[in-house]
Amino acid sequence: MKWSLPLAMLLALSLAPAAHAATEEDFKAAYAAAEAASREATGLRNQWTTTVSTLAAAKKAAEGGDFDGAIAAAKEAEALAKASIFQANSEKEAWKAMEIR
Repeated sequence: MKWSLPLAMLLALSLAPAAHAATEEDFKAAYAAAEAASREATGLRNQWTTTVSTLAAAKKAAEGGDFDGAIAAAKEAEALAKASIFQANSEKEAWKAMEIR
């Protein structure tokens, strides 16, 4: 698959450690970005279940005061949502190549 390498790179970069201690504001920004991407994936009717569970894990970590972990989970959820958006868009026309003629 052509898109598996960019997806792997996106996930790897999104999980890179932050250079400073995370704050609640940092978490809120990361969570908002992840939620927006998740809503877009839902609109395309292609939201992955792992995105939902990763968002929940991010919220739980933030509630426990672990903002570094919460931000990492939020960024992972955003990457998952973006990957599902990419999948939905790429498969809009790709299915035609599989059609028996």
